[in-house]
Amino acid sequence: MQVYLNGEFLDQKKAAVSVADRGFVFGDGVYEVTRVVNGKFFQEKEHLDRLDEGLRGLKIKLRSEIRDSIPNISRELIQRNGHAEGEATVYLQVTRGAAFPRTHTFPEPEVPATVYLSSGPFKPHKELHEKGVDVITVPDVRWTRCNLKTVNLLPNTLARQQAKEAGVNSAVMIRDGVVTESPNANIFAVKDGTLYTFPASNYILNGITRKVIIDIAKSLDIPLVTEPVRQDDLYELDELFFTGTTTDVQPIVRVDGREIGNGTPGRIVKSIQQEYNSRLYG
Repeated sequence: MQVYLNGEFLDQKKAAVSVADRGFVFGDGVYEVTRVVNGKFFQEKEHLDRLDEGLRGLKIKLRSEIRDSIPNISRELIQRNGHAEGEATVYLQVTRGAAFPRTHTFPEPEVPATVYLSSGPFKPHKELHEKGVDVITVPDVRWTRCNLKTVNLLPNTLARQQAKEAGVNSAVMIRDGVVTESPNANIFAVKDGTLYTFPASNYILNGITRKVIIDIAKSLDIPLVTEPVRQDDLYELDELFFTGTTTDVQPIVRVDGREIGNGTPGRIVKSIQQEYNSRLYG
């Protein structure tokens, strides 16, 4: 398997970054994961636009010629790795680069950003899409710039591990009494035929798939309200589901052991799944 690192395609086992890389010592970087179906990059421009937003948010400077070459690098990578057919993902990470000494301020003089890409095969979670998943609630203890897709994922990792140890698929994060998102996906709720989701703000990542689902809701004439769902109202919902690049549209059928709706995927999530799949695979 090959990866791309700072201008070179390398064997994955031989690729290495400096111990002084600020992504390693500070988590000072951003990343994106893009879905690929038979060589077609789904929502690629949207992912790259969000990468630009993250780079601006962290004040990481990436040379324009490198930024503009990312689509070509991605395609070369999936060809080299045999991922141009079937389903795959491409992982892209940019950090501020490697600099001595380790300081909490940006390197002076400025250092080149570290650019890393990898690809891998992907198998959709079809059984979970059909049956739905169980989750637990956990406090949302992340920083308040969740709109930036940074490599600082320790709170997310701890939340998913807590879910795993509880014997469930994932977690619903709660901040100040309202549902925000999951450790790695956005959340939508359904009540009386209306779709609800946390508004795009610094408290959630404005997911690429989330935007697709909002567009699908409009095309299907499903009313949409961008406002938080209160934790106290969770069990009054008719439906609840996750959305994400590798999550797709995944119904949630139980939270903390209690059923959502009738405990099976509902009518609206099924209609959204159908339209989403037509866009992803069409």
